[in-house]
Amino acid sequence: MLGLGNDILTDDAIGLRVVRQLEPEFHGHPFIDIRETSEMGLALLDFIVGYSKVILVDSVQTTQAPVGSVHEVDAGSLSLLPARTPHFLGVGETLALGRQLGLPMPQEVRVFAIEVHDPYTLGEHMTSHLEEALPAIVERVAQALNE
Repeated sequence: MLGLGNDILTDDAIGLRVVRQLEPEFHGHPFIDIRETSEMGLALLDFIVGYSKVILVDSVQTTQAPVGSVHEVDAGSLSLLPARTPHFLGVGETLALGRQLGLPMPQEVRVFAIEVHDPYTLGEHMTSHLEEALPAIVERVAQALNE
């Protein structure tokens, strides 16, 4: 599992916060790696090459769902979610490029795009609505990891 985000951009930290809460539960698991990054675009190849399955957790701002809503999509549906986010866009292209280069790319990619209020303002704290939604988000992603 890979959490994406930036600790100093308010709600954009949601992917990082989710994986940090799940890491102790899955630490040492023989089949699950919990990682995080603030990288995006082609740099994501370093984190996903060689895995058969990947779960990505990132922020998204569609303004069409309540803050804290979880949009779950597979890699083939990435372009179907109308959104703005610093990391989410480009994942599909990164996967395609990796395959074109002959790299061992994941066969299954699930994305948990968390609806946020403010992923662009400098700040070390997420908005209150997202903080309140965090436990349910963590539980939903944990269920996916346990499948």
